[in-house]
Amino acid sequence: MNDSPTARPVPFLDLKAQQARIAADLRRRLDAVLGHCQFILGPEVAELEDTLAKFCGAKHCVTVSSGTDALQIAMMAEGIGPGDAVFLPAFTYTATAEVPLVLGATPVFVDVDPRTFQIDPEQLRARISVVRAGRRLRPRALVGVDLFGQPADWPALAAIAAQEGLFTIDDCAQSFGASLHGRMLGTAADATATSFFPSKPLGAYGDGGALFTDNSDRATLYRSLRTHGEGTTRYEVLRTGMNGRMDTLQAAVLLSKMTVFADELAARARIAQIYDSRLGNAVTIPARVPDSVSAWAIYAILLPDAAARDRMQAGMKAAGVPSAIYYPRPLHRQPAYRDAHDGAALPVSDDLATRIMALPIHPDLTEEDVSRICDAVLANI
Repeated sequence: MNDSPTARPVPFLDLKAQQARIAADLRRRLDAVLGHCQFILGPEVAELEDTLAKFCGAKHCVTVSSGTDALQIAMMAEGIGPGDAVFLPAFTYTATAEVPLVLGATPVFVDVDPRTFQIDPEQLRARISVVRAGRRLRPRALVGVDLFGQPADWPALAAIAAQEGLFTIDDCAQSFGASLHGRMLGTAADATATSFFPSKPLGAYGDGGALFTDNSDRATLYRSLRTHGEGTTRYEVLRTGMNGRMDTLQAAVLLSKMTVFADELAARARIAQIYDSRLGNAVTIPARVPDSVSAWAIYAILLPDAAARDRMQAGMKAAGVPSAIYYPRPLHRQPAYRDAHDGAALPVSDDLATRIMALPIHPDLTEEDVSRICDAVLANI
């Protein structure tokens, strides 16, 4: 094990190495944009939408300015607002919950499975029952999050949503490229939103996102909403929309990255298998969602408690090995959502926040890097 202070620090994310691998194609695509100067909704945007839709099997892809804006456009299109309850997991990133509040709706937090970290269908049923009994909010939508790269239990979630009359949104921000029951994520819900933030498995060089749907009318509405609610011409304004378009330069970057995306997903999977093999007897490794393939945006282990996690992180840092915590506080404990939360206990989300820790996982980790990471974890149990 090479854990001397002079050893090269292991990168938690290495975008420079990835850029070196796609340099020629990336330069060609960026130069094309600089040549035609159509920086907003240029031809690369339409090409990317077609490429992404074919990749995940959706009929329509509408690119937007961020994953958060994708969620907002999807909810705006359904008229979600004051008096509406939007059910979502408590253990996820804030963007999932802030959008309902921005639109005047109320996020209703649901606990998650303690092993897969995905929204718990039985807890969802219980939370819907509580909202219906209270008669203060209308159950309107479910946002299922495919957390850390693995898919949520979409067959179960879709069945509940159908019974309860809920619009479904798949928050696939961390899991574009994952599959469930042999199908790529992108069509499991009424609408699928994803993010191209630079740290994502498929990341741009700035903000970006996309919406996927099999419904032609929704796709048309999404395109209108992303461009100030315009109609058939730029100055025909049919509705209140937003400025949510993707830059052409970001589309060019993503088109270049798509040429290596499948190989990168395979590399992430190989690293996850090594972690499983070397660490499985020492820490709690991620449970797999049955009959699925993960995009492995994040590889999160569980430690016995917060003190053990603190010791682990300190020891790994001393060895030049980074780690991260996703997430140190569940959403129902965040000050921004205190007034929206109904006070329900969500013990699994609370517990995970004290014990979870993420290891580096990206396609440009070397064999030496992965070995050092495993050695550092084992040395600090």
